[in-house]
Amino acid sequence: MASPAEQLPPGWAAEWDATHQRYLFIETTTGHTQWEPPAHPGGHENAPTGSPPPVAHHGKRRQYAAGQTHAYYGGDGLPDPAYGAPAPGLQAQPQGGQLFTPGLVAENQFAAQQAQQPPAPGQAPYYGQAEPEYINGPGFNQPQYGQAPVDALANQFGQMGVGQKQFQLYTTNLLTSPPEPRELQRPPPEIRLPPNSCVSPSPTANGDPSYFRSTINAIPTTSSLLNKSKLPLALVITPYRSLNEGEEPVPLVTDTVIARCRRCRTYINPYVQFIDGGNRWRCCMCNMTNEVPQLFDWDQVRNQPGDRWARAELNHSCVEFVAPTEYMVRPPQPAVYVFLIDVSHTAVQSGMVATATRTILENLDRIPDEDERTKIAIICFDVSLYFFSLPPGTTESSMLVVSDVDDVFLPKPNDLLVNVAEARASLEALLGKIGEMFQENSIIGSAMGPALQAGFKLMAPIGGKIIVLSSTLPSVGAGALKNREDPKILGTAKESGLLQAASPFYKTFAIECSRTQVSVDMFLFSSAYQDVATLACLPHYTSGQTYYYPAFNAGRTEDAMKFAHEFGEVLAQPIMLEAVMRVRASRGLRMASFHGNFFVRSTDLLAMPAVPQDQSYAIEVQIEEAITTPFVVFQTAVLHTTCYGERRIRVITLAVPTTTNLSEVYASADQIAIVTYFANKAVERSLTHKLEDSRDYIFAKLVEILVAYKTSMTSSGAGASAQLAISDNLKMLPVLVLGLLKNVGIRQSAQIPPDIRAYSQALLTSLPSQLLIPYLYPSFYALHSMPPEAGTIGEQGVILPPALPLTSERLERHGLFLIEDAQTIFLWVGRDAVPQLIMDVFDLPSYEALRGGKTTLRVLENPFSQRVNAVIQKTRELRRGVYYPHLYIVKEDGEPPLRLWALSMLLQDRADVLPSYQQFISSLKDKVMQSGGGGGY
Repeated sequence: MASPAEQLPPGWAAEWDATHQRYLFIETTTGHTQWEPPAHPGGHENAPTGSPPPVAHHGKRRQYAAGQTHAYYGGDGLPDPAYGAPAPGLQAQPQGGQLFTPGLVAENQFAAQQAQQPPAPGQAPYYGQAEPEYINGPGFNQPQYGQAPVDALANQFGQMGVGQKQFQLYTTNLLTSPPEPRELQRPPPEIRLPPNSCVSPSPTANGDPSYFRSTINAIPTTSSLLNKSKLPLALVITPYRSLNEGEEPVPLVTDTVIARCRRCRTYINPYVQFIDGGNRWRCCMCNMTNEVPQLFDWDQVRNQPGDRWARAELNHSCVEFVAPTEYMVRPPQPAVYVFLIDVSHTAVQSGMVATATRTILENLDRIPDEDERTKIAIICFDVSLYFFSLPPGTTESSMLVVSDVDDVFLPKPNDLLVNVAEARASLEALLGKIGEMFQENSIIGSAMGPALQAGFKLMAPIGGKIIVLSSTLPSVGAGALKNREDPKILGTAKESGLLQAASPFYKTFAIECSRTQVSVDMFLFSSAYQDVATLACLPHYTSGQTYYYPAFNAGRTEDAMKFAHEFGEVLAQPIMLEAVMRVRASRGLRMASFHGNFFVRSTDLLAMPAVPQDQSYAIEVQIEEAITTPFVVFQTAVLHTTCYGERRIRVITLAVPTTTNLSEVYASADQIAIVTYFANKAVERSLTHKLEDSRDYIFAKLVEILVAYKTSMTSSGAGASAQLAISDNLKMLPVLVLGLLKNVGIRQSAQIPPDIRAYSQALLTSLPSQLLIPYLYPSFYALHSMPPEAGTIGEQGVILPPALPLTSERLERHGLFLIEDAQTIFLWVGRDAVPQLIMDVFDLPSYEALRGGKTTLRVLENPFSQRVNAVIQKTRELRRGVYYPHLYIVKEDGEPPLRLWALSMLLQDRADVLPSYQQFISSLKDKVMQSGGGGGY
């Protein structure tokens, strides 16, 4: 029994704390809490007595029952047993326990569906049992990865005792630990927040890494400690990622009750503290005390008091609010699409025009238009502009030609930008005949710049998306470009000039677009030089995306299918319109620089006229002053209009513990986030400096990390060592960096066309991790010897074969292998492949009858063909985004260019002047031994 509370002076209240069996004293004016009773000058006859005492009521605001208030004070952050079970759907946990690691369940499911037990020795269920020599080859007998998520869960439950479990640092010797592909499927290092950090026991209370991840999951408290580690501190954000089948949608708060900090404008989240009997909350960013909105605990649907603990913003790291009118400058805009279609001779002859118009026609029903407000315009161009007037309620359309491209004007004030629902009949009729209209067009040349200006004039009052489809280098009017491709400067210091914009028009125009909420997507098809580097400026500064189809020819079914699929997916995507994004962080942290497709409108406000799904952004963070809190919070807020006409705010919160321990900093580092950040830095540096500087910079950064780790974390310290040490959770970082250095975006080579390089750089700075990591470290499977369950349906969908290390040592002359980097899929066929395998997969009598090159693989009436096709389909489904990789058959003795392309994905091998993984590790060790860092490789 606790002793009676002391008498209290005016302005103080006492609350019985059932957990600690003592009183908690609250100053009602400030919300300040303390264990010791406040001094009273004159005594008070109504001092609370007994156990537990009544709550001191404040007349102006509501109060909660004694057991309920305990959670508000930020005690253990969990509902007290005194007031019943947790909210429905939430998992109760022991008091003071460690919260479930957010996002782990989703990551584990993703990992588990890929992790398969290799066949036991002697039981290899190889294809082609009739050919004994067919099964001779190296096995892949690694420990089963599928167990790892279970271990991770077990570790978590082991932490649910009192106190915080520290990160365990395990050191790996890179010289004796070859890359293990399955490591890349592991979830990032666990975020271990101190007990009592969170007001919710929900497993979704912290940031899911597919939305929001940090390069370090235990933030150093000082910049000197961060600098000592040499690890970058950055955030990787994909705020609008697509949802795979079975994934929960982002919770939507519809009552327009939005609680924000008065000082720093942070949105209420699971890491705030409730004080003053639940009437106020303390901001987790700046510690400001704020009033809880009157309607925060009111269920507007049922018109009755609501359960605060069931509110989505206190249980989920990622929530979306329906914004009230004060968040709107104007009424929500409709979705607007303006298609600019190149109809010059080249574009028509390649089949691009026919494929594009057919795809738009087939996807009219998929374009977001639930509220029937969506508008469309179609402008064709060669050296002139062709507008189409589409009167509603008729199937007729008329073409209006503007040949003065130096002073662009709209030939008609209306019926050019039409409502899809109202003008559906005339739109369908027009799309069906554009191809025929320009079938005999012999004009060579492109007025893309004037077409952009016309599209801009058409939609500037509203905003929306311009989609450009071009097969020709712009040659007439504003933005005209010259062919600057020069093979002599490829591979030299001057090459980076080809990756920079050739004309200021495109950046200036892009900023104009951004200001009026217009975004631009580029679909580029030329078989000749098209200056992708310059044209990609438009999507880069307007939050659009660039798609490139070199040497497109719709006569090849595969080309038409890839473009139609990707274009159709872009049209069907929901998009966030007139968006602005801001990232906030706890005191002491500052957003230093931003990477991705947007325009930085002010110091930290990112303007995004139309945000597509699955676009990623990297943000560098600086520690400006010493951090004194046990954890820090990052919060991304994206204010946007849905394409269905509703103003919303998507808020994603990530809480990360702080540490003064260097070993915890290393043990918490996320290699996936680090290499994503490095990819953005590499591209940035290649544009501001030279390609060689870009490669040297990334290599030097990796050396710095290894030197710092050796000096601080190993017994050899600054002396000589037979090891090349790194923490176990970073052991794939060197091979990922090697993959980046060998990526066509920054690779040392005199053979890479500048358009291909520029497109690769656009991918490196915009792909989400699920696409970027395979783009840097491809997947490699042996299909001829895959286990019997591979290619069949398991609990997590199609079961994939075990992934192989990326080295040609694993290729077998009798084998069938799949190599894919999320952009391209190769089927490698060994020259000694048995006829039965060729027949079952390709329906051909022998290897000699097989032709290499781009193909569509048919599903045949045999189990092996069905399993191979299922694996190919699964690899396509695994990747977020609209991309539909081409499939190439590569014969071991086939065309040299195709063979070299496929082999270049086996990045652990030496290729041309590029080192093998072993040579790369050796050069790293030499640099670390010198302890100087820097230099090339």
